[in-house]
Amino acid sequence: MTVTGFIVNNINQQSNREQLKSAAVMIANTVSEEIDVFEQSIKNDLGQIVTTLEYYSASGTEQRYLDEITKTLEFYKELTIVNNKAQLEQYRAYSMRDNYYVLKRRIKDGRYLVAILDVEGLKRNLFKTLTEDQRQIYVLDNNGDLIASSNYTEKGYNTSLSELPKNLEIDKPIIYGKVKNQPLVYLKKSNPEALILVNTTEELKQDAIDYNRDKIIISILVTMFAIFFVVGLYTSYLYTNIRQLFKAIIAISKGNYARRIRLLTNIFTPFEIVFLGTEFNRMVNQIHKSYAQLKKKNKELKQLNEFRSNMIDTVSHEFRTPLTSIQGYTSRLLRQDIEIDEETKQKSLLIIKRQSERLKRMIEDLLVIPDIEGARLNVNLVDIPINTIIENSILLVKNNSGREIINNVQDCSTKIVADTDRIEQVFVNLIENAIKYAKDDTPVTIDCEEQEGKLVVSVKNEYEFIPREKLKTLFDKFTRMDDSTTRTTRGTGLGLFIVKGLVEAMDGEIRLYSTEENGFCVKVFMPIS
Repeated sequence: MTVTGFIVNNINQQSNREQLKSAAVMIANTVSEEIDVFEQSIKNDLGQIVTTLEYYSASGTEQRYLDEITKTLEFYKELTIVNNKAQLEQYRAYSMRDNYYVLKRRIKDGRYLVAILDVEGLKRNLFKTLTEDQRQIYVLDNNGDLIASSNYTEKGYNTSLSELPKNLEIDKPIIYGKVKNQPLVYLKKSNPEALILVNTTEELKQDAIDYNRDKIIISILVTMFAIFFVVGLYTSYLYTNIRQLFKAIIAISKGNYARRIRLLTNIFTPFEIVFLGTEFNRMVNQIHKSYAQLKKKNKELKQLNEFRSNMIDTVSHEFRTPLTSIQGYTSRLLRQDIEIDEETKQKSLLIIKRQSERLKRMIEDLLVIPDIEGARLNVNLVDIPINTIIENSILLVKNNSGREIINNVQDCSTKIVADTDRIEQVFVNLIENAIKYAKDDTPVTIDCEEQEGKLVVSVKNEYEFIPREKLKTLFDKFTRMDDSTTRTTRGTGLGLFIVKGLVEAMDGEIRLYSTEENGFCVKVFMPIS
């Protein structure tokens, strides 16, 4: 038992050490992702503001617009325009002692848009998922100045910097430091340029390693004395049955709710022992059923919580840009102090209309999810030619890039059984996805063929090879080809989930294919009339 205790203690210490390293790496990646999301959000905001400023002619009206934006967006302490680099250097004099962070964006006329961010707001966004973690986290800019921190101490900050290697690897979390039970992690980002440092504190090390080690040693000692006691106590047939009862109780306390008491019964076994074993087994059966139900409910609750979190993140990210656009252009059209020509009015109204339609599509996608998940989607099945469906869908597609769409279905008059509006929604979604994710200067191709009594419509584009594991997840809610750190296209990540639900509601089937030779292909199998 003593030798076993030392072995178990050593294994536990090694395991906890690896857990500390993995947790520090995970936190560095989490902060990196939060920086990417925050940086993209700020970039989109400043880009939209600079674009809108091009339509203001007077400096007073520009500053009033910037003041209005400052009140609307929580991250900004101040938005202003400077005329030259000398004035810009004055704003750069802000430091961490002032709790501000300064960004700039060049305007076409040579001036600069200066955005002063509240560092406290920056910290709340970077560390919003790590409020209860005891590790010290430091974020530095490309000049080595501290931008934000969590659980800051002067000693921890200096230790993290002093042990930092001279040559840093890029875009990869690296473990460093001299104390093996207190791992340090750095992650040097290239875009945006930043350095993330994660320091495992002494208190965390004690909780994870020292405290568990003491518990294991004490547990081993207690177990040793318990074994001697049990061996001495259970020397008869009666005590053998009692030992069975004790083992079952220990198993239940450790979560093994399938354990039952197996008594060695004969005419000498007391009735009380038999009664106790029977009632104990009955109690365990009830606990096991309740535990199984609780696990199922917890799993459903976790899925619901993930859905809620993803929906909030998606809505906040995807709705912000069109709403900002609509707000900016509407405010400009309502201005009475400047005269706007008819061409500018029409251009502004067209942008407002497009952004409104985009919001409408995203809202409709969110509203159709409960019907798909609850199998309550109503469809009106009719016979309709496939070439008519594809032609109407192409007309409805927003092809702002002017990408070529090769329609090889226009001469196919085969009729399928489908809901006209729903099937058009399916192909509009598929064609728009193909346009968004296709390689530059490559067409989108639509073909059809008959297979085993069904009409198979294929939508193809040229795209990088997608592994089979990734393909399986594309039908899940809020899943995208590009993740949050590499996102280059807009969207909620609900398209393929909704398309799959609509196709299956019309007794159809949808499959995804990806090869290095043929790119990406979606095949829709629909019943022929």
